[in-house]
Amino acid sequence: QVQLVESGGGLVQAGGSLRLSCAASGRTFSNYAMGWFRQAPGKEREFAAGISWSGGTTSYADSVKGRFTISRDNAKNTVYLQMNSLKPEDTAVYYCAAVTATRWTPWVSEYDYWGQGTQVTVSS
Repeated sequence: QVQLVESGGGLVQAGGSLRLSCAASGRTFSNYAMGWFRQAPGKEREFAAGISWSGGTTSYADSVKGRFTISRDNAKNTVYLQMNSLKPEDTAVYYCAAVTATRWTPWVSEYDYWGQGTQVTVSS
């Protein structure tokens, strides 16, 4: 089992920045690729960013590319999502997730573990 706990969400004005953190405990963190997903009210959960087990490879949804940066620190069992130039349409609950693989996947159903989520609200 892996337990994931997100933090760092909040209310920010458009154009601002937030840094989300996801702390993992349980099994060896470096065994898992990680993803950040988000879910806006009335919408399906969607992939935002993914990172390989080593941190050497990352991927982003087109909607966040160039504004968000995913990273991980395996020594601290933590994955981060730096979000810059935030827009009102980025408002959502953000979830981190772990998949037992070396590489991320954009598909919700393929992730093995999920955090409880952290709310990000961007005001215009």
